[in-house]
Amino acid sequence: MRFRDALEMFLLSAVWGASFILIKLAGDDLPPVWVALGRLTFGSLLLWAVLKLGRYPLPPLRLLGPLVAVAVLNNALPFCFFAWGERSVPSSIAAILNATTPIWGLILGLATGGMALGARSIGRTVAGVALGFFGVLLVVYARPAGAGAGGSGNGYLFGVILIAIAAFSYGAGAVAAKRWLQGVEPVVIATLQLTLAWLVLLPLGAFGPHPAAIHWKALAAVTMLGVFGSGLAYLVYFRLLANTSPTHTLAVTFLLPVWGLFWGFVAGEPIRWTALAGMAVILAGLVLLNLRTPAQRANRNVARAADPCPAEQN
Repeated sequence: MRFRDALEMFLLSAVWGASFILIKLAGDDLPPVWVALGRLTFGSLLLWAVLKLGRYPLPPLRLLGPLVAVAVLNNALPFCFFAWGERSVPSSIAAILNATTPIWGLILGLATGGMALGARSIGRTVAGVALGFFGVLLVVYARPAGAGAGGSGNGYLFGVILIAIAAFSYGAGAVAAKRWLQGVEPVVIATLQLTLAWLVLLPLGAFGPHPAAIHWKALAAVTMLGVFGSGLAYLVYFRLLANTSPTHTLAVTFLLPVWGLFWGFVAGEPIRWTALAGMAVILAGLVLLNLRTPAQRANRNVARAADPCPAEQN
């Protein structure tokens, strides 16, 4: 891997890892739907500029339905649910739970017939999934004192469920994109899914709860979420996917919870040892799931472009 690719991977993981604390800061003033709308607005504006400058062709109208479905699964639902869940869950815990996205994607891919396992891979896959979800239990047990609405454990668990649904939705979005949007330029998919998700959420934002006041901190957070986390990050990710192996690009997934813990610590969030242990177990499960034989690695490199629009990792 070239130094530039390694540097871009490091920066991408830092930006996506910071998204969780930015969601928390934006949610101090903004309802969850408004947090999602804000980041979709800034992210889609940036990507539309790139789309026009690059003169990328738009996909045929027959793909509108699949694009809307992917937009809901990859953006509209998880953007709202992360913002909603982080009202009662620390951003560092949210970042660790987000690391289960590849596990959900694998389970859904197997369930829908989008991928198959060899006999030798079944035991490793079962062990990897089991490790991942055992890690989740450790993370959930890591609830800091006072977490939850008004210190309520029920509020904390509700937030964890919302974030788990968001991670599941990211996995479902990745599987749907692989199945329905093959052959479409990745930056086109990213631009249209952000735009369509914005259109889906606009009525909810207009007729739902409105913020009582918007302070500069929340506005800055949602702007950074859109421009960097939902705009520039996509462009860097796709460049990495084109210039490095999928295995190397996957390293971003492993770094996200580490960055989430770091930014949460910087913001003063308490971090218990059980959260660290849970993160280690989840990452161990991901490593196990992604071990490949030489033949599997060769086949995967041939199909490196099979994922036209991976789920955004935050």
